[in-house]
Amino acid sequence: MPLGEQTLNIGGMTCASCVGRVEKTLSRVPGVADVQVNLMTALATIHTQHEVAPDDLVAAVERAGYTASPVMPDMPGMDMSHPEPFWRVALGLALAVPITLPMLAAPFGVMIMLPGWVQAALASPVLLWLGAGITTAGLKSVRMLSPSMDALVAMGTWAAYLLSLGLLVNGAPDLYFDSAALVIALVLLGRYLESRARHQASIALRDLAKLRPERATRRRDGVDEDVDMAAVRVGDLVVVKPGAAVPVDGEVVEGHSDLDQSTLTGESLPVAVCVGAAVMAGAINLSGLLVVRTQKLGGETALGTLIRLVEAAQAAKPAVQRLADQISLYFVPAVFLIACGTLGFWLWEGVGFALAIVNAVSVLVIACPCALGLAAPAAVMAGLGAAARHGILIRDVAAFAQAGGIRSIVFDKTGTLTEGKPRLIAHHAVVGLADEAMLSLAAGLQAGSLHPLAIALMEAAAKPAPVCHDMQEYPGFGVGGTVAGRALKLG
Repeated sequence: MPLGEQTLNIGGMTCASCVGRVEKTLSRVPGVADVQVNLMTALATIHTQHEVAPDDLVAAVERAGYTASPVMPDMPGMDMSHPEPFWRVALGLALAVPITLPMLAAPFGVMIMLPGWVQAALASPVLLWLGAGITTAGLKSVRMLSPSMDALVAMGTWAAYLLSLGLLVNGAPDLYFDSAALVIALVLLGRYLESRARHQASIALRDLAKLRPERATRRRDGVDEDVDMAAVRVGDLVVVKPGAAVPVDGEVVEGHSDLDQSTLTGESLPVAVCVGAAVMAGAINLSGLLVVRTQKLGGETALGTLIRLVEAAQAAKPAVQRLADQISLYFVPAVFLIACGTLGFWLWEGVGFALAIVNAVSVLVIACPCALGLAAPAAVMAGLGAAARHGILIRDVAAFAQAGGIRSIVFDKTGTLTEGKPRLIAHHAVVGLADEAMLSLAAGLQAGSLHPLAIALMEAAAKPAPVCHDMQEYPGFGVGGTVAGRALKLG
């Protein structure tokens, strides 16, 4: 029975074979009960039977040829990096396309083949510079006796490139620089799109994490001081001013206010809180000043738990992805064997070394951009990211996989379906006032309030609201004050 859980950020994975290798390596560490590695999130979730030092896990990953770093329990583990720079993709395509276009034009009788030395000059930067990382990763995987998709890309492209150089020296007309350069450019494009999808999918989690402020106002011995959240402890009193986010889970010990908890609970209307009420980190204080006694911090808060659950959904693997990972583990070695068999067959047929190499390279080139290990996790990440952007946070990847069969949704109350932004539809003064004058007085009475109903009144008033004096709040009822010499109440 697993007792502990640790999470690592994994660097250097490029395909499902990498995922399998990291999972196998981590599972061999003493004390590890279960390992789940996700290619798109670059996260490894390790369940342990007893305490395992994070350094032991990191060392195991590094021995397998990858990089790793622990994810702190109170920090989001999602990818915070920016997408891969697009200029590398653009440059690769700019160099590869001029070599490829003449080949595409040839079937139409247009012969505009570039000179061989020009093709070599265009392809060389793609192979030697832009594709250097792919080659390095491929060689590393071969040294570990577990060839990855990078090894297929590197072997196929370098074989085509070196063969073309030999043919160019010997004056042969048929060269294959186009295949080598274009495959590298397309692989770079695929990785750019992958990193962009991962980056966009993490935006919702980053927005959730931003709800938790980095600093708080702590009250000790009657003195308020601005401190970093790391200095706050359970039992401390935290002051939450109007307009600020609640930094901790706790209990109100002083004050009353309205809180916007829509991001956390989905309830669009503000919740009135007073002494004794429980509050959650990430809720926005709309009106009065609150003093909260801290009960939970960081990753232990409801907000931290929500972030962790959504992360877990992104890291988990649906059945289709597990199947793809299993197939991909055998796919790379199988392609190597087929390519070697192709080479041997054509040599045995006596067609010559050059043509035999071309046929073997064709097997590698066709197979190397395999999307099998990427399509499933990319689809899951894209789906979870799209849902999060619409305010739907999914914590169970199995439920997400079945969501395509949903035909109807039942809501328990209409408030769940509102936007949380009320607006004034109509207004009518009953006695003694013109409609617009009444609206102006009401807006003045509400001026300065962050309550959604107050904001709706002020937006509906065409003119600047008059000043309100001696404003007083009545929790759960409304406000009172003096506007334009009149003592007024609104509720």
